[in-house]
Order: sequence, then structure tokens, then C-alpha cells
Amino acid sequence: MKNLSRFLAGLFLFGFPALSPAFAAQPPKPPNIVFIMADDLGYSELGVYGQKRIRTPNLDRLAAQGMRFTSNYSGNAVCAPSRCVLMTGKHPGHAFVRDNKEMKPEGQQPIPASEQTIAELLRATGYATGAFGKWGLGPTGSEGDPNLQGFARFFGYNCQARAHTYYPETLWSDNQRVPLANHPPVPGHASLAVGVDPTDPRSYDIFKGQDYAPDRIHAQALEFVRQHRDRPFFLYYPTVIPHVALHVPDEELQPYLALGWEDPPFTRARGGYTPHFTPRAAYAAMITRMDRYMGRLLDLIRELDLEENTIVVFTSDNGTTHLRDEVDYDFFESVRPLRGLKGSLYEGGVRVPLIVRWPGRIAPGTISEFRTGFEDWLPTLLDLIGASDRIPQGIDGISIAPTLLGHQQPARPFLYREFTGYGGQQAVWLGPWKGIRQNMLQAKNRDPLRLELYNLEQDIAEAANVADAHPEIVDQIRILMTREHTPSPIFRFPPLDSP
Repeated sequence: MKNLSRFLAGLFLFGFPALSPAFAAQPPKPPNIVFIMADDLGYSELGVYGQKRIRTPNLDRLAAQGMRFTSNYSGNAVCAPSRCVLMTGKHPGHAFVRDNKEMKPEGQQPIPASEQTIAELLRATGYATGAFGKWGLGPTGSEGDPNLQGFARFFGYNCQARAHTYYPETLWSDNQRVPLANHPPVPGHASLAVGVDPTDPRSYDIFKGQDYAPDRIHAQALEFVRQHRDRPFFLYYPTVIPHVALHVPDEELQPYLALGWEDPPFTRARGGYTPHFTPRAAYAAMITRMDRYMGRLLDLIRELDLEENTIVVFTSDNGTTHLRDEVDYDFFESVRPLRGLKGSLYEGGVRVPLIVRWPGRIAPGTISEFRTGFEDWLPTLLDLIGASDRIPQGIDGISIAPTLLGHQQPARPFLYREFTGYGGQQAVWLGPWKGIRQNMLQAKNRDPLRLELYNLEQDIAEAANVADAHPEIVDQIRILMTREHTPSPIFRFPPLDSP
């Protein structure tokens, strides 16, 4: 099935006439690739996806210049396994990393050298490769080190746990620590001291640093573009924004403070990260600052006369955080009209924005309902640069190049997700249907294989479980759930691993 899907994708990409001479023209050199991934950005947190309170003019403009997807799915419901799907083209039933798993003293479960990543494949075709932001797929010096997984240049956080603070003591520059001017560094997890007045904004000054890590990361990403302007480059930009803690420079807050929102302080009495006096304003300001970074990056690409030959992709690694006291997802309607948040395989946890721009190739202002997932980017990018012969055997992704270039493309046969975290979950999308299992690893669950069924065309909010009315669909999805899971010795899933 995987080989057939790839064959069909290649047929549609190369076997059909182009829409216009502009689409048919070959670029003077292989296109540059800029892949931007936000951290915990929800489906409805950009203006172009319906957001009313948070300002994102640059990303909204990017969508107007390219294609916006309405049925795009992250690799998984949390950080590391989602990134593994993206890097390797394998869905969570086959991917090596299937949950967050911290390694001491710093890092996450490494992907092994045997895995082929997008970066390795692009580098083998002559691309300069750089990653700037948060890695999360293996400590420095391990087999999962980004410098050993295809990225000639890395700058940022290696471990996602260290990325909970935006004012750290150091960042990684390849395999060297670079000191930041935060004395002392601001913790990612803390509370107001006992006896401190939570209604006094000065009580929160201890959670403000001097050297904002995203500024450093952004500067390095821009420098990478400047250095490699004369050759094809792959810029992977997994920004840490807007993942909590709520850390943002005061000047970014001012436009939102001026709106006069009711904004009760977050003191960490009921949550997990550092306090903030105006959490709603802080969260909105973080996203707007990220949007400004993206605007500066796009401006640089234009200034260097690279715009026409650069593919730009923007997405998010999973949905909005479930920590409501810190991020008021109801106030922002962060995933409306979807159900679920980060950590959940309900739609709000994994359906995320996707914007793709390639001037002259991708028609501007287009919207696609084609269902796509992170596993699709490895074959898609290789297709788009004319290197489909390098697509590895055994991956699960399909090329969506035909859809991007304006051609008809058969709907994918299915999309599969599993997640051992947050109680254990499994989901399959099959045409209009979605089957999902929840709490599979909870001891009190007497039927861990019980399946809920939703018709997303009629019920995008997943409000009405119609499993009893469609036993034949339930049976088809059960078969896929069994077939697509392979046991992992590291991320065990007893209800599925057992005979």
C-alpha cells in the first residue's frame, strides 16, 4: 500500500500537464526549503484560521500568498513523537519515538542512526541544512544528535524540558554551549514566594530575564539564510513559541495591555510553570512576536531575491496546551470548533494549521481540504525538488505535491495515530469517519479496545459517538488499528502488543 501510494503520487506529479507556463517553468536551481514549526500553537490561533484576539499579520499574509490546509495533522499529540514522525516519514505505529522520554542529564530519547531523516536525505542531494529552535530527538553526542541526523548546523535547545524557560543560562551551538546574559537564569517552573503580594505587578519581576533565547535563535536562522543564499538550503525552524512558560519581553505586552482585557494573574498555585501578572496578554504577545520573527524571515528571503525559488511551510507540532490557568484557550477559542487539546488524539490535539507558499508554483489564496499528516513531508519535499527516487522504502507518508501544485489527487487511504501518553490512545481517519480509543492504559478501563466513532463531515466537534449505528465501519477501523501498530520495546502498549 505504501509503495502504491507513492507511485500514484509520483504519477500525479509528473504525468499530468501543468496548470500554466508559470507552473511548468523549471527553477534555476533546486528550491530552497524553509520549514517553520510552532510549539503548541492551536488550530484557531492564527487570524487566517479564525482567531479574533491575537494579531498574526505576517502569517495571515503568507496564507494569502499560498495554500492553507484545513485537515492537516501533526505527527502526534505532544512534542517529541510528533517531531519524529516529521523527520522520518513514519506514522506513530512505526516511528521509533512514540512519547516524550527524558534522558539524563539533558535530552530526550534519541532516534537511532539507522533512521533516515529529511535532513539527511536533503543533505545527500547537495542542500545546506540547518535547524534552529528546539530539537527533542536525542542528546548532544548521542545517535540522535541533530548534527548526526543530517543537520550541518544547529542552534537552540536540545532538550524540550530545558526549553520551558525563555531566559536560560545557555543554548547549544552545534555541540558547544553558548552562554546567555541571564544572571541568574529564569526557571521554567516556579511559584511566587510565600508572603509575596500576587496583586503587585512588581512581584513578578523575578521571572523576567535579560537575554531572550528566541531572539538569539532567530538571529542565527537569518544568518544561515544569508550564508547559504547562493546554494540550495533547508532551514528547519522549530520555534519554541508559544509553549509555556509565559515569558515575553515587556515591550511586546504593551499593545495587548492597552486593550484592557480582564486578565487575572497566574501565580502557579494550580499550574506548572512560572507565574505571570497578565497571562492572557502574555500568551497573545508571544504569538505576535513569533509572527514578527516570521515576517522578518520572509522579508530577508525577498531582499535576497530568493522568494520565487523558496518553498515556505508553516505548521505546529500539536494543539494548544491543556493548562487553562496559564493559557486561557476558552478566552482565545484556541481550537474552536474542535474537541480536545494537547495530549489528546481528539481533533484539537492534533489538527493544526498548515500554510505552504511557493510563488509561481502554488496558486495564491487557495484552500485545501486534503487530509495530510507530518509523515507526508519527507516524500513531498523530495518530490518537489525532483528527487523522488531518493524516497526511502518502508515509510508511511505520501507525497502531497500534486495537491500543492494544483492537480487532482486521490484521497489518502487512511491516517493513523497512536500515543502511549495521557492514558493511552489510538485513532484512525478513514474517509469522513474517525475512530478513536481513549484511556487504553488505565487499570480501571475494563474494555481498553472500545472504539468511539465520529463522522467528521457532519460532526467536526466529535460530539456524537455513532459507533453502534455503523458496526461495519467500526470493524474496518479495528482492522487498521491492529495492522498499523508494531510493538516498541521502549514505548510499550500492552493492549495492542498482546496477541
